[in-house]
Amino acid sequence: MRISNRKLNPSLKNQIEKTFAQTILDFKNLDELYLFLSDFFNDSELETFAKRLSIAYWLKKKRSYSNIRENLKVSSATIATVEKQMKKPGFASAIKKIEAEEWANQWAEKIRKFVRK
Repeated sequence: MRISNRKLNPSLKNQIEKTFAQTILDFKNLDELYLFLSDFFNDSELETFAKRLSIAYWLKKKRSYSNIRENLKVSSATIATVEKQMKKPGFASAIKKIEAEEWANQWAEKIRKFVRK
């Protein structure tokens, strides 16, 4: 599928981007959202977006470029680009959400262990 590179009217662009974001927000669970994403994006597109987020997360966790490059099969240039994007508020917010989920999962496991005793 080829999408035109011609510029949209800025107002229309804003409207359709907000509609896309709202559509994602309206999914009720992870399985439903994943089904949409895997139908909407081709395999390569979905993998690209997932890798970008993973690169940012691993950089935040202080993984080395070489570790990220080898594990995610990306170039140093891609890692450097993501590292610059991490300063943007949207990227930072996404990483905070991942870290909050990770923290919650760790505490849930500790509580489960404590309750089993």
